[in-house]
Amino acid sequence: MSLRRPLSAAFAGLLVLAAAGCEKAPVEPPGRPPAVRPAPPPPRAVETPAPEPAPAVARPPSLESLELAQYYQRLQADLLKQGLLRGDAGGVDTPFTDTMLARDFIAIALYDEYVQGADTRVSNPQEAVLRRWDQPIRMEMVFGTSVPAEQAVRDRASIGAYAARLSGLTGVPIQQVDGGANFHVAVLSEDDRKDFAAQLRDMVPGIAESSIRAFINLPRSTLCLVIAFGSGESSGYSQAVALIRAEHPDLLRTACIHEELAQGMGLANDSPLARPSIFNDDEEFGLLTRHDELLLRMLYDPRLRTGMTIDEATPVVQTIAAEMMGGGPV
Repeated sequence: MSLRRPLSAAFAGLLVLAAAGCEKAPVEPPGRPPAVRPAPPPPRAVETPAPEPAPAVARPPSLESLELAQYYQRLQADLLKQGLLRGDAGGVDTPFTDTMLARDFIAIALYDEYVQGADTRVSNPQEAVLRRWDQPIRMEMVFGTSVPAEQAVRDRASIGAYAARLSGLTGVPIQQVDGGANFHVAVLSEDDRKDFAAQLRDMVPGIAESSIRAFINLPRSTLCLVIAFGSGESSGYSQAVALIRAEHPDLLRTACIHEELAQGMGLANDSPLARPSIFNDDEEFGLLTRHDELLLRMLYDPRLRTGMTIDEATPVVQTIAAEMMGGGPV
């Protein structure tokens, strides 16, 4: 599912990699592949500090924010009525083979959905290099002043549990922090987001103005987004900021968390052929699937290295996919 497109495509999103929402874009600037990356360290328990409540009295929402909340409630109900936003991991109706898994990985991990430097309004997939985190992630949750304390507590639990799951799948340590973060997850209402530019600049020094505009001037059709950034000559990620709309009802909220954080790990594109998968614009699946878990494991397999081109990665990806599938469809 892509929570990024115009609503006939129900969702829209942004991943700017230097800079995936629900939007994804390329890293700024593109880098050369580093030396062969050593095997990732074993996953370690995510250290989650005691929840810090949002302000005792949340700022009352504006009429615009209230109308958005009603719109997203109707959207979620409509998608569910159509049998979309599935919460299962895929089943007998969604078989896939090692060939399909390798094909999907190449399309999702080795293409960028949006042109670098653009405001990511139009999808235009471009061939890219493999991008991922070569360092531990320090994740901080940021809540707007309009988010009620009770909702902030629920969101902290949901995001923290999913981050732990991503850490287990990828081997990348993910620690919850209250400062010095390199991956920010911001839960903001329409009212909060409009005043967020200065905080974005503090979070990511040197962030491009196009990325700030994409974050601040978010159309209603873009449900969520993630912007990821590289550093210097490396193709690896060093910073990321994900946006989850505070107006979302529970399922859309969770779907945004699943897609944006997974895209922020390096699965930056969507493919219409990927199934069962959240990395597909058909909105059939709302939560991470078995297929998607395999994509994440593959992305951080030590036989792949950050910065690999499609030609370099393809034979390795095919070998890994065949091993994962054990010679048969699942």
